[in-house]
Order: sequence, then structure tokens, then C-alpha cells
Amino acid sequence: MLLELSACLLLFFTLTLGLAWPLAARLNLDPAEKLAASVVLSLLSTYLLAFAIYLLGLPALTFWLLPALAVLGLGTGRAALTAVFRDPGARALLAGQLLVTLWCTAWLGLIASYSGGGWTSDWFEHCERARFFLGHWPLDTKFLGVYALPARPPLANLVTGALLALSPGNFAHYQLFTTLLSSLAFLPAALLARRFSPARGAAGSCAMAVLAVLLMLNPSFVENATFAWTKLTAVCLILGGLYFFLRARDPDAPPSAGPLCATALAAALLAHYSAGPYVLLLALAWLLLSRTRWTDAAFWRQTAMLGLIGGLVLATWFGWSLAVYGAHTTLLSNSSVDVKDVHTGNQFIKIALNLRDTIVPHFLRPLDGALIAQSSRWGYWHDWFFQVYQLNLFLVFGSVGWLLLGRELVRSWPEAAPRSRWFWALFSGGVILLGVAVHGARDTWGLAHICLQALVLLGLAFLASRWAGLGRGWQRVLIAGGAIDFVLGIALHFAVQNYAFDRWFTPDRAPEAILRSYSETSLMNAAGKLVNHLVFFRDEFQPSAALVLALLAGILTLAVTRAARRAG
Repeated sequence: MLLELSACLLLFFTLTLGLAWPLAARLNLDPAEKLAASVVLSLLSTYLLAFAIYLLGLPALTFWLLPALAVLGLGTGRAALTAVFRDPGARALLAGQLLVTLWCTAWLGLIASYSGGGWTSDWFEHCERARFFLGHWPLDTKFLGVYALPARPPLANLVTGALLALSPGNFAHYQLFTTLLSSLAFLPAALLARRFSPARGAAGSCAMAVLAVLLMLNPSFVENATFAWTKLTAVCLILGGLYFFLRARDPDAPPSAGPLCATALAAALLAHYSAGPYVLLLALAWLLLSRTRWTDAAFWRQTAMLGLIGGLVLATWFGWSLAVYGAHTTLLSNSSVDVKDVHTGNQFIKIALNLRDTIVPHFLRPLDGALIAQSSRWGYWHDWFFQVYQLNLFLVFGSVGWLLLGRELVRSWPEAAPRSRWFWALFSGGVILLGVAVHGARDTWGLAHICLQALVLLGLAFLASRWAGLGRGWQRVLIAGGAIDFVLGIALHFAVQNYAFDRWFTPDRAPEAILRSYSETSLMNAAGKLVNHLVFFRDEFQPSAALVLALLAGILTLAVTRAARRAG
């Protein structure tokens, strides 16, 4: 078990770092930035090569070219790679990434079946989409019996498919590789935390270490990282694009920052359409923040070049889809626009109500609770807290995190330059408004989990950068809030997904009775696993629960100790 898991981790990190390393190593970036650039470009390269293998109908053995090229890339760029490992900031970034990845992977080892609010079926759909490309399924395949292939963008599915082609390829490995991809969202978030810090040296490393702990204790992040879908892969690319957007605005901006921004944002759209609001707002910001350069022909040449780069990346998918499926299926088959509720009622009223329900927690307003109704007491409270931590705009940052984030934003407002203040205010407000508005249907529970996850990681990155200035009292409050979030949003969540309470307190009940005591959504997920004869990561590797918990305790202790040491 340990050997196979180690091989999968080695394959994953080799591919996501090494495939584009020869290019990233030559860029005029600092070592930590080179790591992020290499990951962004390697994900895109894996997608392009996997898509080319599919389109050309090449045999599955062709996928072995990917790790071979990655190893070759790391070998040819070994001098730059050695410099990365010698750089304190890059080492801090890699250490934080490894801790976050191991943390998420360990929690995955406890999941016997998925549950949580209304989350169902997507995990199976995305696995089938990865298999679509590997197995060359018919083009008219309907996923979940409803959705055409263009209803979801393919980048994460093709990357996962490539990894599956290089492994046993069962559902357990699909879960593993999806979680590993999701954990990469830490990487650009950590660079942003370093950027927001007062100083780039020790303060920057401290911010990255604190961010690792904040993400490990954040229910929204951990729940998303261990649910087999593509949103956090898009978040990684969105935040990568945002980071290089900010670098491109610096006085000492490297020439590669703009192209990396355009590439990352276009790739984000190919991972999940929730990237749309971020791409639109950053494109507008690029134009509006450069008003003084509108008469400069060089600016418009640069803008045209960035648009061309993004357009070429997008054309790899949309050009093929338009040719094969046509404009209607390509552009209008996504579930956000292809639901009956979109075409009924006043859309502006629905947006206003959805925004209200995203801001006001469900326990502060009347609400139909049928979605989480069930006879299981622990199942009910699990879903109750799940809906709090996933769907509410404030509590998605944590029970205390949202309060301290607001406090630090107010404190930092006078310190920032006017242009910076208004950029962040309009960008954040625009993401919230557009992120809710693009969801066409009415949702009374809230919509923070659809398009706002990148904003959540951005907020936590800013909070991590302010750790040293919080003061001992507020630091203790944030730690206490993290402990509460861990118990109610993470430990409870995985105990229910593991059926641990049922084994402890009702050991004599029949399995069918246990399943039927949970919500309809939980039952649908369990039925999906049983009917399709799926072997989960937990079933495949069969880790001891005691061993997993000990590993989790060790990882958390190491992360907290590391953050405390760097905080001085």
C-alpha cells in the first residue's frame, strides 16, 4: 500500500512540476515564482498532450511519454532546480505544499461514502468524463444521463485521465489524483500571502506557514479537496493568474508575468467555468488601471499579445467543441444556464435573493430544511454545519476567520495606496456579485461554494500575511476558532463519511438501516458507489483508522510547530 501510494505521489509531483520546468527555469522569476509558473504550465501541457493523444487516437502507452518528458525536463534544468532547493522562500513554499497535500490525502483515507448537504453525483460524473477521453466513448454520451460533454470544460478531466493511464486507473486512484490536484491551490495562495506580507523575507515565509495551517483547519477547503471534482484545480489556476497579474503591474515586472497571467486564466476557464467572473474582472482591471497608457501603441500591442495567448489556449477546446457539437451545445449546455429555473421569473430578483441567502446564514432565516432531513442525529448536525461552512459568504472563512479578516481589511485600508484600495474593493465586490449572478437558478441555501472559493483562499492568504500584527489576544481567538472549525466542520464531516458513529454507537444495526437513516443525498451517493461497484481510496488501500488519525495528528503538529517557529 505505502509503496504504491508513494509511487503515485512521485508520479504526480514529477508530472506537475517537471513537464514545463525547462521553460519555467529560464524565466526571469524568483525560485518560488518559478515553481508556481512550472505547475501552471505543466498542468496546461498535460492537458494539451492528453487531448492530442485522444484526438489522434494514439494507444494508452503513449501517455508514458509524459513522465519521461517530465524527468528529462527536471534533468536538463537541474541547476535551476538546485537553486530552488537552496532558496529559503522556495523551500518554505514546497514544505507547506507537501504538508497540505499529505493532510488532504490522509483525510481521503477515511471516506467510505460521500455526504454533505446537496453534494451528489458530480464525483461520479467527473470520473466518467476522464474515462470518456481514455476510452474514446461515443461523442453523444450523456453524463448522468443528462449532460453532454461540453457542459463541463475538460482540462482537469484530461489531466486526471492522463494520471489514471499511468496507474491502475480505478476509482480509488481517480479520487487520489483529484485530491492531489485540488491541494495545489495552496501554491499560488501562498505566493499571494508572501506578497501581502510587510517584508518578503522571514515575514513572507511565516505567512506561507500560517496559511498552510489556516487551510488545513478550514472546512470549506478540506471538504472540497477531498470531494472528487474540479473546482479547486480551477482555483489554483485563478490564483496563479491573479498573482502574475499583480506582478505584471509591478515597476520591476518581469516580461513573463503578463503571458503567465493570460495563460493561467485561460487554463482556469478550461478547468471550471466558475473562473469566468475572475477572468472578466481582471481583463477590465488590466484596461482601466492602464488608462494613462491608452495612447501608447506598445500597451495595445502587449494587450493584443495577451489576448492572443489566452485565445489560443481557449481555442484548443472551444474550437474543437464548436466544430463537433455546434454553438448551442458548446455554449448553452452548462447546468448554470440549462435549467428551467433560469427561464422563469425575474432574474434580477433571483440574483438579489440568492445574494441575500449567501450573506445571511441559513440558521438566521426561515428555510425549508427538507434537503438535510434525516433520522440520524449526527448525520443531521453534520449536514447543518456543512451548509454553514460551504454556503455562507462569511462563515466559509471560518467561525472566527471572517471576523478577523474584516478587522484586518479595515485596519489596512488607510495603509494602502488609493489605486490599490479601489482595485481590491471593486475586484472582491465584483467577484461576489458576478459569482452569485452567474448561477441562473434560485438557491435558498446560499452559493458561496460555486464561484467564490478562489476569493476564500485569497482572503485566508491576506489573513495569514497579517498574523504577526494581530497581537497575542487575537491570535488566540483565531486559534480557538480554528479548533472549533476543525471539530464541527472537518472531524464531524469525515466521521459521518466514515460511518464511525454508527459503528461505535449502533454496532448491531443492519447496513441498509444505517444508510437509510441518512439524508436522501447521502443515500444517493452510497447507492452510486454500490450500483457501479466502485472501489474507494479507503477500500483500495485499507489504511487503519488509528494509523490515519495518528498521521493527521503528526502532520498538524508539524504544521503548527513550523508556523510558530517562523512567527518567532
